[in-house]
Amino acid sequence: MKDSSELLPTQQAYDEVAQHYAELFATELDTKPFDRAMLAAFAESAGAGPVADLGCGPGRLTGHLHGLGLDVFGVDLSPEMIRLARVAHPTLRFEVGPMQRLAVADGSLGGIVAWYSIIHTPPQSLPEVFAEFGRVLRPGAPLLLGFFAADAPHDVQPYDHRVTPGFRWSARRIEELLRPCGIAAEARLIREPLPAERCPQIYLQARKSH
Repeated sequence: MKDSSELLPTQQAYDEVAQHYAELFATELDTKPFDRAMLAAFAESAGAGPVADLGCGPGRLTGHLHGLGLDVFGVDLSPEMIRLARVAHPTLRFEVGPMQRLAVADGSLGGIVAWYSIIHTPPQSLPEVFAEFGRVLRPGAPLLLGFFAADAPHDVQPYDHRVTPGFRWSARRIEELLRPCGIAAEARLIREPLPAERCPQIYLQARKSH
């Protein structure tokens, strides 16, 4: 289990930029039709029960998923991000906590979205995160991941993220890590970078096996 002190640099980095981040990305989905399409497909395939938006930040995606008809709640490591999310979406539930230790029962979630929230997890720790996803997902429930694409099919590589150091992954490497957790890929979209982006983006939907 990851010691909470190892997560502190990421938490502090996002606390410091929370207000700017919320303002910068408030309407980001408006100009990204492929991103919206993947979120809509996820919403259509999500099962009964609550859906978790993990690494929810200021709640913009949580609100979008709620607008698509999902019973959704948000979790984020940053208390300041959660404070902003609660202000922006007072009727939705938001909690502070790490993805590695979710305060939900086994097999209780109808879906998980982790939208660019695995990018700061060191490669050696990502299996622990995915094992937790496998624990809390109901059989048949979908998982949607968004992350930065690596340069080669089997790569994971450091990424100079503007907030705190991160990693770029290939879809194949992510799928290999999901498989032992009982989660199998069913769709993937690789989007070329927009002018403000530095690399291709990957959206991977997988599903917990029955």
